Formats: sequence, structure tokens, C-alpha cells
Amino acid sequence: MEEVCEGKDFSFPKQEETILKLWSEIKAFETQLARTEGQPEYVFYDGPPFATGLPHYGHILAGTIKDIITRFFSMTGHHVIRRFGWDCHGLPVENEIDRMLGIKRRDDVLKMGIDKYNEACRSIVTRYVGEWEKVISRTGRWIDFNNDYKTMDLKFMESVWWVFGQLFEKGLVYKGFKVMPYSTGCKTPLSNFEAGQEYRDVPDPEIMVTFPIVGDPQKANFVAWTTTPWTLPSNLALCVNANFTYVKVRNKYSGKVYVVAESRLSALPNEKPKENVAGSVGDSKKLNSKAKGSSGGKKETVDTSFEVLEKFSGSSLVGKKYEPLFDYFMEFSDVAFRVVVDNYVTDDSGTGIVHCAPAFGEDDYRVCLENQVINKGENLIVAVDDDGCFTERITDFSKCYVKDADKDIIEAVKAKGRLVKSGTFTHSYPFCWRSKTPLIYRAVPSWFIRVELLKEKLLENNKQTYWVPDFVKEKRFHNWLENARDWAVSRSRFWGTPLPVWISEDGEEIVVMDSIQKLEELSGVKVFDLHRHNIDHITIPSSRGPEFGVLRRIDDVFDCWFESGSMPYAYIHYPFENVELFEKNFPGHFVAEGLDQTRGWFYTLMVLSTALFGKPAFRNLICNGLVLAEDGKKMSKSLKNYPSPMEVIDDYGADALRLYLINSPVVRAEPLRFKKEGVFGVVKDVFLPWYNAYRFLVQNAKRLEVEGFSPFLPVDLATVQKSSNVLDQWINSATQSLVYFVQQEMNGYRLYTVVPYLLKFLDNLTNIYVRFNRKRLKGRTGEEDCRMALSTLYNVLLVSCKVMAPLTPFFTEVLYQNMRKALNESEESIHFCSFPEGEGKTDERIEQSVTRMMTTIDLARNIRERHNKPLKTPLREMVIVHPDADFLDDIGGKLREYVLEELNVRSLVPCNDTLKYASLRAEPDFSVLGKRLGKSMGVVAKEVKAMSQESILAFEKAGEVTLSGHCLKLGDIKVVRDFKRPNGTTEKEIDATGDGDVLVILDLRPDESLFEAGIAREIVNRIQKLRKKAALEPTDMMEAYFESLDQDKSVSQRVLHSQEQYIRDAIGLPLLLSSVMPSDAVIVAEESFHGISGMSFVISLTRPAPVLNSDAILSLYSGNTEFARALQTYLLSRDHANLKFEFQHGRGKINVDCIENIPAVELVLGDHVFLTVGDFISRTKSQ
Repeated sequence: MEEVCEGKDFSFPKQEETILKLWSEIKAFETQLARTEGQPEYVFYDGPPFATGLPHYGHILAGTIKDIITRFFSMTGHHVIRRFGWDCHGLPVENEIDRMLGIKRRDDVLKMGIDKYNEACRSIVTRYVGEWEKVISRTGRWIDFNNDYKTMDLKFMESVWWVFGQLFEKGLVYKGFKVMPYSTGCKTPLSNFEAGQEYRDVPDPEIMVTFPIVGDPQKANFVAWTTTPWTLPSNLALCVNANFTYVKVRNKYSGKVYVVAESRLSALPNEKPKENVAGSVGDSKKLNSKAKGSSGGKKETVDTSFEVLEKFSGSSLVGKKYEPLFDYFMEFSDVAFRVVVDNYVTDDSGTGIVHCAPAFGEDDYRVCLENQVINKGENLIVAVDDDGCFTERITDFSKCYVKDADKDIIEAVKAKGRLVKSGTFTHSYPFCWRSKTPLIYRAVPSWFIRVELLKEKLLENNKQTYWVPDFVKEKRFHNWLENARDWAVSRSRFWGTPLPVWISEDGEEIVVMDSIQKLEELSGVKVFDLHRHNIDHITIPSSRGPEFGVLRRIDDVFDCWFESGSMPYAYIHYPFENVELFEKNFPGHFVAEGLDQTRGWFYTLMVLSTALFGKPAFRNLICNGLVLAEDGKKMSKSLKNYPSPMEVIDDYGADALRLYLINSPVVRAEPLRFKKEGVFGVVKDVFLPWYNAYRFLVQNAKRLEVEGFSPFLPVDLATVQKSSNVLDQWINSATQSLVYFVQQEMNGYRLYTVVPYLLKFLDNLTNIYVRFNRKRLKGRTGEEDCRMALSTLYNVLLVSCKVMAPLTPFFTEVLYQNMRKALNESEESIHFCSFPEGEGKTDERIEQSVTRMMTTIDLARNIRERHNKPLKTPLREMVIVHPDADFLDDIGGKLREYVLEELNVRSLVPCNDTLKYASLRAEPDFSVLGKRLGKSMGVVAKEVKAMSQESILAFEKAGEVTLSGHCLKLGDIKVVRDFKRPNGTTEKEIDATGDGDVLVILDLRPDESLFEAGIAREIVNRIQKLRKKAALEPTDMMEAYFESLDQDKSVSQRVLHSQEQYIRDAIGLPLLLSSVMPSDAVIVAEESFHGISGMSFVISLTRPAPVLNSDAILSLYSGNTEFARALQTYLLSRDHANLKFEFQHGRGKINVDCIENIPAVELVLGDHVFLTVGDFISRTKSQ
């Protein structure tokens, strides 16, 4: 393995770019696909985005989720084809072209020519493909852009035709009218989902209009209220609520007689001279607000200016005729201009009487259809054209845009003497999110899919799917399916897949094309493209004979949602190709998109697959929430309220962004307020600790070589798992637990649980395993033990990298590429490796014991902090109280040395007599029991709290207890151990703390015998800090010298003597007195310290230099001082590391035969030469 830099110098973004080059060089993605060929298919459907804009965080989030899941299943033995898709048709593209070319009306397109218009659309579809590929690839996502699918491709469009043809054959297609949100700016209807995208607060007119009742003796008038005066010319009925009470009232001053709902009488204006009652208006987010808007809230008192003449039920008004406001639809007089009833009329607004224009209101259309005011079919008269202007039928306002006509219509109503009240009010109104024009409701002739017939099967199929989170499936999606309406799939547009419907001139003959071959055979025309301008001219001879003329294609194209819903079939050109691939793997295994797709893509996928095959389209689904700006608002380019994705990646790396996103509420379908600092937090909390553990491994593996040992080769896994070291056993078990957990959660598609578990694992790895094993990893417990510890750490890092490779593809690859150099054989990329299979067993006992050990350490630290006893101050004894014999055996045995060293305590006493140091009390766990026990909670809680110490001990032993008829388990009751201090001691002498499980007791009384150990710890601490300050690596060999600055040097001498072995073990070398420092020593770092436990001293760190035994060298040359001096000069000029290596390679001996005119001699390490002053002093002492 090669040397690695410090964490602060490691650039995650630059390393990722290096990995991207590596993947490109070895064709990593292509190789992975080739290597998994023939393995079980894992079919993933990629929802196609529009390429007319650049990718944002929503795309990156969904793409990251998709990449993690598909990488995981590739590593678990599946062949996962990943092809990028593009949504090429529809309004986003047309809207862009309309802006570019200044197209305002449908006629503009026809004048330009559909061919030129469509080719202009085609030309911009792939405008940003390069940018998409750059951003998506930079995020680490592996997906095939070269073999992508486009909804405008001939093969894709042909499969869409096949889908429609199948539905037509099944009788699921019909033509009719549908009142839909309509964009006059885009000249097309919108789905309800699209209609809810943008609301604005705008002023609108509100008026009350009279409709004289035919034949009424008092010449009474129905009064209706509307906020859409432009719909009045198309009025065909009035609607009341059968259950309301209506009143006929006369104004005492004007004599006018009105009929309104009794509860809405207060909404009528007061007609006293020069007085005007302004109606306040409630907000409504319904576009059809003319039906349900509000004019005046409910008032407690009725205006005294009205005299009540009569009261009657709403049902009694049914069938009453009234005089129409305009005469544009007089031919319908026999069936229209009468009162109908329906419960959609409310009394919280208006007058309780709703005017109905069936072409411009969803409820209006339904009510008029149910009451035979109009008939189902294609004959509804829609007096507003595609551009939102009145047709010639509305003679007075012909060619006038409807919203602009409101004022003129109000004036016309006033001129007729039919205006009761007029005003304006501000409310939230929907706008077209593309053209930014106000939407209207408009009846549109359309081809429909009979979704309502499929409702039960849709609900059943939904139950067969698995969603994360499940509440989206159970609530939001279920409710949407339960209220599913027939789906209008046609659009009167140009750039899209044309409906494959050819109709005869008399409308009697319909042919639906389900393939290009069928069209070519019936028409005799060769087809090379299916867009309108290439097939609209194609006619088909009537099967009834020449006299019936030809069949021509209808003008409509498909709603682009129909195309994306056909994606599972169309992207592989089914059924014309890939029949076996599709039929063996349908439904697909996985889809993932945002919450908004419950009413979009997820819905259309489910509808079409249910209609075609009676199955859901997918088996597993992850639904993500919305990524918002930090202020909680929608991310906006104009507001510049968010950092660009590439800026974040360039600063912190794609892996950090990936983990930040999937470790947030957004993966649970909740909103995320994006914070750049959050991505930095991932670098700090996840990647730097992970990197530091890896760097520690590499440094100490290299140290073996520096110290002259053979290069590090990891011990095989089977041997590692047999290690006798308890922390090796523990971290191996914890690693296997990580493998099992991640595998379980990934198979359950719960990405959001993985990062918290990884964080805990990394914390354990760095703060327990590496920290507690520093001596072993640094070789201070012998070479063999060092290699075992390094092999364990190597294996843990390698396995954790493989486990995390799907989530953090770059960082794991960086580590793997260096770590694989220590193996004889290994895969070229970590992403070619199989996901770890749980190659070892987990040891729950040791994992739990270490967890309790860390709890014990934390509790003991808390006691120290409370009493201002720093860790450098040694303590005499600690007692650990717990009833679990296994834990006490572990803490008093295998784990004992770690606890004592970490806490700087001399003695540890395990105790299983829980009543010796503690009194027990029981507390009910309300969070667990509350829901289960309900009203019984109070009684049971009282009994739990009244449990005696003996009954608590019996409960702990048995694992359960029955109270008030309820069986309670260990998890239902918290056993709290309150400390019982030994007699004759104070809190300052002995103190304790516990967590309800473990009780820790510390003896805080000062002990003179521990004084020297405390000073030694302080000295070690200063040496380690000085090494760090000098930026020394673990492999940098130094010698350490101590010089006392005190007048009385006896204390320091006593400490250095009594604590000599502790200091040597702690710093890895002897601490020498400054008096033995060679005069020519090279000092690397030096610092003086004052007032440390009452002592002052200087610590010096020097480069190691050999010490020569002059007498022994002189004897080699039989007393020739000239030869001896020449040899000494040669040895002192040598590089220390190389000299050390030669002695180690020669097993403590070297031959020197390179000095001119000097005889060759053999030098023995420890006799003639000592590599360090420390070695020399140690030998001298031993002799």
C-alpha cells in the first residue's frame, strides 16, 4: 500500500475526479454489465425527464436512490440494465418553441406548417443532453447514456401505438367530452396534477345576477352568484340543494322579489338609498369558484330591508323554468333554462343557487348530464375556442378573450336590468405553470381510457406492491386510485406520438393501428417516422368499398403521460422485440421518483399495466419528498436561494452530497430544507473518521517496512476470525452485524436507516477499536500481535468498503485501490466485487459487553468531571455493579485492561450483588405500555412503582411479571438502580452514577502511591502533543529527552525511575535524561513546561543517531586508531534508516568492506554499534 496524506490535505472532490478517469480507462460500468451477463435480471425502470432544462437536486436525489439500489443488486448477483431515458414530447418542448418563434395562437402553427414546427421541436429536445450526462456522471451514477431511449424514437412510438391498440381491443377506449383545466396560453388541457402547480393571488369580479321565474305571480327572480362572468353566455341551468330551505323575499324599498337560500339571505345587498353592502369574499382554491365561491360570510342577523313572502324546500324548485340571460342557446329551450338539484351546492358562500354552464365546469357538466339538459357524446357546444376566445355563436363577444370579456359582459347584464350586485375580490387562482396564463375550465373533446372500470383491480394491484415509505401507498396513492376518473389521453397538439386512430368521413368506420406494419399494409405507404407531419397525409381505403371514401387520421396526439406510462414496454420495443426479456421479468423490480409522481408516472404505470396485463407495473418503489431551499421555499433560479449542485460537489464531493440526501427526511417522502453546511457535516462526521482509520492502517503497515520487517500482507480471513484478542473478536462481529444490517435494509429499500448505523460503526471503529488498540497496531506488543491487529483492521475496512460501495462509490474505490495492493489477487474495481455474504458469525455477547464497557467508561468519566478529576489523575478503584454474570466475566477479564487504561484506574472490582451498592425501584415505560394498556395504564403503573426490591430481582430473573392481569416483559419496565453509599464515606470520597442498567462506583480518595503515575501520564501527554505539533508521522523515529528545571530534581528522578516501563510503553521508546544527549544531536522539536503537577521540565525530540562502542571498534583493528576513526566517520555519515535496514537484513550483523585502504570488518549490533542512544543506555543498564 502507498503512503497517504493527512485528512486535512485529502481532497475528496479531486480524488473523485481521479476515480472517474479510472472508471473511464477500465470501462468499469460496461465491464460490470458484461461480467454479470447471464445472472438473474433485476429490472429497473428509469422515469424519463425532459432534457429541455438542466438537472436539479430533485433529479440528483432520485438518481442517487436509483444508483444505490442498482449498484447493490449488481453486487448481489444480478444483471442490472440501466438505460437513461428522455421525455421528448409534449408541452415543455412546444412551449419553448412557441417562445422562441413568437407563436401565440394555434393558427400560427398551421400557417408555419406542422412539419417545420415539429422539426423545430425535435431540434431542441437534446439540447442539454451533454450537460445532463456531465452532472449525472459526476454524481457517481452508472447509467447508459449511449444506449438511451427517447420517447420520440420510432420504436418507442410504435410500442405506444401497440399499447393503445390493446386497450381499444379490450373496449377500454371511447371518445367524449371532459371538462378539464385548460391553458389558453398553451392551447391545451392540463391534468389536475399540472393544474395545481402554480397559484397566484389575483383580483376577480364577483356578481349576482337575476333569472326571472317563468309564470311567477310576484315576478320573482332566482339570484345566482358567480366569479366567472364570462361563463354566463353559456348558462343552461340553475342548481339548488334539495335539502336547503329557500325563501322568496321582497325588498321593502325597491319592491324587487328574489329567491335565495334562507341561510344566504344576508349576502343580498341592502338597497336603501345611497347605501351599499360590500360582500366580503372567502378564498377558494377551486378553479370552478363560480359554483362554490363565497360572497359574504354567514351573518347572525337578517337584513331588515327584506320582507319574507314564502319559504319552501329546494326540492320543490326542481323543474321551474326561468328566462335565459342571453339568447345564444335558445334552441335548447325545451330541455334547458330550468332548475336542477345536486348536493355540490353549499350554503357557505354565494346565494345557494349556482348557475350552470356545462362546457365550463366539472360539476356543471355532470349535473346537466344527469338531468338530461345535455346528452353524453360529441355534440356539446363549446362556445370558447382553443385560444380562449368566444366563437361566432356568442355574437356580442365573438373573438374576445374570455377573461378580457368579463367587464363587457357585466355591462351587458347591467343593461338588461339583471345585475343585483358587482364587485371584486382577491383569491388564490391557478395559473398555467408553463405559459403563466390563468387557467379556465373547458369541455374538451377527448379520447378516454375507462379507468373507472379498472378501479377494483387497480386497488388490488396496489396491495401487491411494496413502497417505501408505505404510508404513501396506503394513503395518498390508494386514495388517488379510489377516486380515479376516466383518463383523457389525447391532446389537440402537434409534437407528440399521434393517436393511431383512422376514421371514415361518416364516422362509422374506425381503424386503430397497433403497428407500423399494419399501417403500411392498409395504406400501401412506407412509414419511416410516426410524427404528425409524416403520417397525417396517409389515408386508408374504406373496407366497405370505394364509394365510402377513405379513412383519415384524427388530429390528436397522446398526452405525454401516456407515453411515459408505456415506458416498461416501449423502451425495449415490446412486443416487437425482447419478448422473453419482458415476459420473464414483468412486473419490473424497482422504480423511484418523487412524491408528485403518485398522481403522475406511478399512476400511469399502474393504470396501463393493469389494463394490459392485470398486474402492477412494478414490485418495489421508493418515493422521495421535495428538496426545498434552506428557507423552506421552493428552489428558484431567479431568487438564487440555493447553491448549484456542481458548486457543492466541487467543494465537498459527490459522495458527501449522496449521503447527505439519503440520510435526510426526503427519503421518507418528507421535505428537505437543503443546507450546504449539512453536506460539510457529512464530510466531517463520516468521511474524515473513516479516512483516519484507513490512514492509521496504512501508516502502521508502512512502519513495519521502515523498521526493517517484511512488508505487510494481511492474514487470511479465517485466521483473523480466530484471533484471541477480545477487541479483534468484537470488531469482527460488529463488521458482520454491519453486513447483515445493510443487506437487510437494502433488501427492504430502507436507505435512510443505513447512514445512522454506519456512523455508529465508524465511531466504534475509530474511538474503540483503533483507540484502544494503538499499542498493538504500532507494534509495541510484538510483531505477530501487530500483524494480527493490522490484518483485523484491514479486513474490517475492506468489508465495510464493499458494504458501502453502492452508497459511496468514489470513496470506497479510493480506499480499495490502495488496499488491493496488499493482496496477491483482487478485482480491478471494488464495484466488481460481490457484496459481502456474512462470512463470519456475529457474537452478540461480546458486542453487548463492549457496548456496556463503553457505557461504563462514559459513566466513570461523568463522575470524574463532576468532581473535577481529570483523566490524568489516577484513581485507586472502581466497582461495576450488574446482575449479568457474562458481562461481569468479560469486564473483569478480557476487557479489564482496556477499562483500567482508558479511565486511569488501578483496580476494577466486578459485583453482581445489586443490593450491596444500590436500592432498586421499578418505573413503567409509558412510551411502550401506553398504547397497549390504554385505560389500564394508571392501575398498572401504580403497581409497577410499588414493586419491592425482591420482586424486582425476581422479575429480572424470570423475564416477566403479571400485574393487574397484564403480563409485562423486560422491555416494559425500567429497573432503576439508585446508589447506596457505603457507611462512613462522603460524596467527595466515593461517588457513583448509572444508566438504569450498569452502576459505576469510583473511589475518589487521594492516594500518594498514585501520584507518580499521574505525573508520568502528564509527561506522556506532553510528548505526544509535541510530536503532533512537529507534524511527525508514526513512522518518523525520534529520541525523547527529559530535563528537569526544578531545583529539587529528586521528584522527577523518582517518577522517571518508577514509571519507566509505563512511559516506554506509552511513547514506544525510552525517555532519556538530557545529560546523555549527544552534542551533535539534531533537535526536531523542543518545549519547556511549567507547573505540571508542581514540576517544570523541558522535552526535546531528536533524530536518532547511532552510538559507537569505541573500545570494541578499536579492538577490531587491533588498536589501529586511524582505521577505527575512519570506520566511525563512515558509520556516522550513513543514513540512519538504511543502516538500520542493513542490520535487520543481516540479522544484527553487517560487513564493512567499502572503505578504501581499510581492512573489511564484521560489525555486530549491540556490541560495536547501537542504533539509538536509548538502545545504548538500555544495554548499559542491563549489564
